[in-house]
Amino acid sequence: MKVVWSFIAAGNLIENNKYIAKDNQEAARAIINDIYEAGERLKKFPEKGRIVPEIGKSNIKETFCRGYRIIYRIELKRITILTVRHMREQLKPEKIK
Repeated sequence: MKVVWSFIAAGNLIENNKYIAKDNQEAARAIINDIYEAGERLKKFPEKGRIVPEIGKSNIKETFCRGYRIIYRIELKRITILTVRHMREQLKPEKIK
């Protein structure tokens, strides 16, 4: 199965990197790398995540990495990472498609 990062999810990674890098560039790289690797691991275990409570659809799941929610959709031949949000950020379900 293939993992595809949506434009929004990629943008989230860039913004998170910029924010963290203000204080510590090395930490920013490490966190972003860990998030990316966690997303890529979904290839082997797409069902590992839990259903996103705010959405309630069985094909939209989330996994966690370093205080971030990686929200993804399981499709027939791929996994699309929809967004990456810090655990403290409120998720707006209407923005998830």
